[in-house]
Amino acid sequence: MLINEIFRSIQGETSFAGLPFVFVRLTGCNLRCSYCDTQYAYDEGNEMPISSIIDKVDSFGLKSVCVTGGEPLSNHNTPVLVRELLNRNYTVLVETNGSYDVSVLPEGTIRILDVKCPDSGMSHKMYWQNISHLTKRDEVKFVLSSRNDYEWARSMISKYHLTEIVHILINPAYGMIQPSLIASWILEDHINVRLQLQMHKYIWGPETRGV
Repeated sequence: MLINEIFRSIQGETSFAGLPFVFVRLTGCNLRCSYCDTQYAYDEGNEMPISSIIDKVDSFGLKSVCVTGGEPLSNHNTPVLVRELLNRNYTVLVETNGSYDVSVLPEGTIRILDVKCPDSGMSHKMYWQNISHLTKRDEVKFVLSSRNDYEWARSMISKYHLTEIVHILINPAYGMIQPSLIASWILEDHINVRLQLQMHKYIWGPETRGV
């Protein structure tokens, strides 16, 4: 598998924010979002067999792993890696951009589905059939750059009854919109969603890699 980096850090997003995690970042992504903060994962990476990836993850002594990218599901071996991690009693999150079928991931995976809003330039790439595969353990994330993104996200939440299916995360695109604005909109509209900031960027700075 083509791996960009493997490191340990504090989980900066999702309902697991603040907890120690091992991150396995895969190389390659089929999307080009306007606000992408991991462009270095488009092409940079080294080939590693799954056994070596597992050994590296084991070496950190943690039991929670986040498989991210890039786009993990662009690699057909990702479900195999995830199954191996689950078999070793790891809690496994897979962060995916929503354009691939998430049903290929084994039972027990916590799927973090990043629904692309219009300002990302990639909302037309979403594979909406994924909604039918989601469960209460999974999470759907909307990254917002504008009021237009917020209105679109709100309409999708309503259209697909997402509050009844999954945990919903709302992220401000870092440096593009004030979190306080989004907070006020959520409060005004009484939407049952979780506003989250990218904690790692506030701890180590927005340009720091490997965190």
